[in-house]
Parts: sequence; structure tokens; C-alpha cells
Amino acid sequence: MFWKPFVLVWAGLFLVCSGCVAEDSPAEGETRRVFDEMPDTIDSAARYLFYIHGRIIEEKGERPTHPRFGVYEYRKILETFADLGFVVISEVRPSAADVPMWGERVAGQVRRLVGGGVPPEHITVVGFSKGGVIAIFASSKLADDRVNFVFMGACGPWIDGQTDLVPRGRLLALRESSDNLVGSCSRLFARGGDGGERREVVTDLGGGHGAYYRPHPEWVEEIVNWATTQD
Repeated sequence: MFWKPFVLVWAGLFLVCSGCVAEDSPAEGETRRVFDEMPDTIDSAARYLFYIHGRIIEEKGERPTHPRFGVYEYRKILETFADLGFVVISEVRPSAADVPMWGERVAGQVRRLVGGGVPPEHITVVGFSKGGVIAIFASSKLADDRVNFVFMGACGPWIDGQTDLVPRGRLLALRESSDNLVGSCSRLFARGGDGGERREVVTDLGGGHGAYYRPHPEWVEEIVNWATTQD
């Protein structure tokens, strides 16, 4: 199926945080910024960012090592966005997670934030590889043109077999120029007509599909800019 595993490699390391808090309780005086599930309390003044990881984590855990491409620095990616001021939500999926089901799950979590008073413009859903496909499904389910979405290395021939999938929201596609496993999201974007803002950025980091394996400043900055330009 179209969400079969992609090849992953590592890219440059950006803003490595040695003291960030992830799923454990924060130290005294600190505020927890990374959650592995929806937080019990919603802060309507915060900016929220969902990060939906690639498939390899489903099978090999939170810090998997690819035999050729090295370590996927999943937690460092989360910590980077937390350091930049976002409340980050990222769940580790079980093996062979169903894409449409997880798309609906993420859409439901976004609805909960909006219902709790968070402006849709302050919510960003970022998905990489299989996670990017899940993000596309979530955007179609949610159908809110104010929510920010980022699809990283996600579009490809599978789109042609999903004719009923119409993504909505402010949509940013990130694609690495050296990645021959994915293609442009332009055909997918065209399904939404004139509703919502659309942009596609091609990076030139090297490393093929794995260019987004670590929090390289070039793609992190693109996402931060996209998440904050509605202010």
C-alpha cells in the first residue's frame, strides 16, 4: 500500500537540546512543552504543533537505527520545536498503524484544541513520510482552512488512487530535491480549488528522503515561518 516504508537517512543537526523535557514530569519551575498524548489542560494562549513521525518508529521504537542511514533523532525534533515556543504533541504509533484511522484521530485532537479556545491559526500539523500521509488525511477530515499543515516527503503516485481525498487548510509541502521516492503535491493541492493558502518548497539538503531525519535549520525555519505567518 502507499504508506509502505520509505528509505530514511540523516541530515544536519539543529538546535540540539540537552535539557529539554519530553514525556517525563517537568523539573521544578519548568513548564512541560512536549506531550505524547493530548494534554489534560488546554492553554488557549499557546501555539500547538503536532509532529507525526515516519513509519520506522512504528517498528523499531523512538530512536531507531537504520542499518545504512543511522539514527532517527525523533526526540530532538520534538525538543527543537518546543525550544522554539510550541507546545508539541506527538504520539508513537503501534506497528502497521492504519493511516485513515490516525488521520481521523489527529483531526479529532485538533477539534478538541479549537473547542478549548485555541485559535485554529495557532495550530500546526506536521507529518513526515507516512506521517505526512496521515497529515494529509487529517486535513481532509478536518476541512478547516485556518489550520496550518505541513506535508514533508509525503506526495507520490498513491495520490491518484485516492481521488476522494481533498486536503484543506493552509498547506505547505516540503520536498527534498535529492529524494526520488516522492513527488510534487501540486496535483493534490489542486483538488482544493481556491480555498486556503498553498505553497510547495523544494529543499536542497542532500540525503534523499532522509533529508528531514534530523532538525536541520532550513526545514525547521520553513515550518516555523508557516506556523506564525497568520499573526
